[in-house]
Amino acid sequence: MDAADAHPTMTNPEIATIFEDIARRLELKKDNIFKIRAYRKVASSITELTEPVAKLVAENRINEIPGAGEAITKKITELVRTGRLEYYEKLKKELPASSRVRGR
Repeated sequence: MDAADAHPTMTNPEIATIFEDIARRLELKKDNIFKIRAYRKVASSITELTEPVAKLVAENRINEIPGAGEAITKKITELVRTGRLEYYEKLKKELPASSRVRGR
């Protein structure tokens, strides 16, 4: 994949926001705490990156994102390449935006 294959509108802050929202929705579902922490960690790592995630994907360097294991790197790649994430779309259907974690 080269940079031209990346979805042009996905910025690091947008990607990080999606992964943070996934963590919140998993928290609402009372999912595995380690899974929730993994999504939060990767959101934080993406926020702190000095290079665009799309560039890391294009250069096959996505494993350089701290906290991004195999499952999350596949999700990041899907998001960068297509501009959407099927897993996130399913979570949004299960837990609409009106469902909020209390205290947030």
